[in-house]
Amino acid sequence: MTDAICTRHETLVAATTRSGRRMMALREVVKRRAAGTTLLAALALAACDPRPSSSALGSSDGISPPETAVRATPRYDDGLVRFDRVPGEKGYWAQASASSLVETGVDVPMNDIGLLDDLADAPRVAPFRPWALALYEHRQGNGLADDPTQFCLPPAGPRHLHAPGGFRIIQDRNFDRVYLMFGGGNRNWRVIFLDGREPPDPEEVVGTYYGYSSGHWDGDTLIVESSGFNARFWFSNGGLPHTEALHLTERFSRPDHHTLRYEVTIDDPYTYTRPWSAEWTVSWVEGGVIPEQFCEDRR
Repeated sequence: MTDAICTRHETLVAATTRSGRRMMALREVVKRRAAGTTLLAALALAACDPRPSSSALGSSDGISPPETAVRATPRYDDGLVRFDRVPGEKGYWAQASASSLVETGVDVPMNDIGLLDDLADAPRVAPFRPWALALYEHRQGNGLADDPTQFCLPPAGPRHLHAPGGFRIIQDRNFDRVYLMFGGGNRNWRVIFLDGREPPDPEEVVGTYYGYSSGHWDGDTLIVESSGFNARFWFSNGGLPHTEALHLTERFSRPDHHTLRYEVTIDDPYTYTRPWSAEWTVSWVEGGVIPEQFCEDRR
């Protein structure tokens, strides 16, 4: 139909160039067209226009394509937020907006591995107790040479959400659990129970690298309480110390398709003078698959 209208348009244009009287006749025809027919003709004439549309113009034409609209947070059929891929999709979480753990509201320059630009800024990073500040300054002073991840121990605590390699958050709704699968370290994993159990008393369990985690939903936010850690890891790449009394309260939310928001409150009364918090976002890597890597390969 479009081709037919285009041909008619070209015939009419040629006719009007040969005769002004035919142009007048054409105008009378146009006036009598119904609104629906006029719209159809306009669309067809646009299809005949040899000029490229703005969407077909690339950066070489000096015109940038419009920005992609923010995609909505994916959800299950019952409305629960999905933290992982939707069916048929590929992707994972990576590229955290912060490279290390620093108290919210504090701006301390450091590099990507958590090494301070100026060691004098150490007391500002967190509310240390004296022994903890001394240990942190020692670790910073020797260039983080004693970092346990260099010996292939897990990057546990909040650190696993900073580590290169990315991660996925798998929701197992059959057994009320959430699994965090990591691309960094030795491709470790962590489980969060959503069946109503309480975190254990640290003095009654054998401490582990990732602790014991229990979670619940508060609207669209997953709140996780973790305790029962051992003290063999650095829970930040910059060397922040902790004891087996460490308790973490984490909040996971997904405000849109491409953003994971993470907030954590650190409570370790033997190491810090008060509970303190940090937060950052992590980006969704569209269409990606977590690359295979192992700690031993980099030693």
